[in-house]
Amino acid sequence: MINIIENRRIPFIISGIVFVASLIALVTLQLKPGIDFTGGSLLEVQFTGERPTIDQVEEVIASADLGNVVIQPAGDDGMILKMRFISEEEHQQLFTVLKETFEKVEAVELITEEGEDVVDGSTGLEVLTVEGDSEVVMLDIETELPDDALSARVLEKRFETIGSVISNELRERSWQAGIAVVLAIVFFVAYAFRRVSKPVSSWKYGITAIIALVHDVTITMGIFALLGYFYGIEIDVPFVVAMLTILGYSVNDTIVVFDRVREKLIKRGRDKFAETVNMGVNETLIRSINTSVTTLLVLTALFLFGGESIHYFSLALMIGIVLGTYSSIFLASPLLVVWERIANKR
Repeated sequence: MINIIENRRIPFIISGIVFVASLIALVTLQLKPGIDFTGGSLLEVQFTGERPTIDQVEEVIASADLGNVVIQPAGDDGMILKMRFISEEEHQQLFTVLKETFEKVEAVELITEEGEDVVDGSTGLEVLTVEGDSEVVMLDIETELPDDALSARVLEKRFETIGSVISNELRERSWQAGIAVVLAIVFFVAYAFRRVSKPVSSWKYGITAIIALVHDVTITMGIFALLGYFYGIEIDVPFVVAMLTILGYSVNDTIVVFDRVREKLIKRGRDKFAETVNMGVNETLIRSINTSVTTLLVLTALFLFGGESIHYFSLALMIGIVLGTYSSIFLASPLLVVWERIANKR
């Protein structure tokens, strides 16, 4: 049996240092908001031929220095690109890159007479075969040809300025809802653990779960503040969803450990509280690790193969789940013993 409670100072020091560093990063560097928070520009294009994949478009515009670009399919042949506010010059450059990459011209057969130009005023002609008076030529995109000579065209349907998805009012309401959820957790846990209100008051179980929750979310946000500062990674709606998921996972994992501690307290009594908590943590240790590892395997697959749109969403969840497992074992449970020691000193 691992004596986690007796050696609680080590994780307390580690968590304290990392938590303070994350707070400093959040205050000084801050999270880098994406277009869901700031608004930006929207470009919708249509492909008359085969529509490229999102990964292909991302690869093409990666060198355009447009920051985080959200790419969404639109209908059967369209694609919507959301990005930071861009100038008209940047807009034209982006559209030109898309045309040059994805607009293709068929090899067309033209019948010419001796001494006659293949196409008047055309540029970029390449004669592929010559059979008598028949020449098959390849023309570049700039050549003026009838529409039926093109195998794939890129058409701009609209370009406009868009507002932020997450408004200031929504952010304020989110904070209010968050505070309400925190209070609800404290009251619910206090009620659920009312049978073990000695030697630690039942409401302190809820407070401890909230401390672990804040620890997990703050460190995850601090890491993304560093990633935003050094690598330009922006936060968006999926990141907010990831934070809410981490919140739920952290509370769930902590309550599972607390529930086992409660069972032990009912059976053994409140004597030797630290020993009882340590037994409860050890009995749920393998379960917590196995659950986290299986979840991380799925998230790792999403991170590696899920595409750019959920890349950092998966990363945030991976960080949060590791922290949630760590805090429920090495932070939340030892804090119960700290509460008990403080109460005994009075």
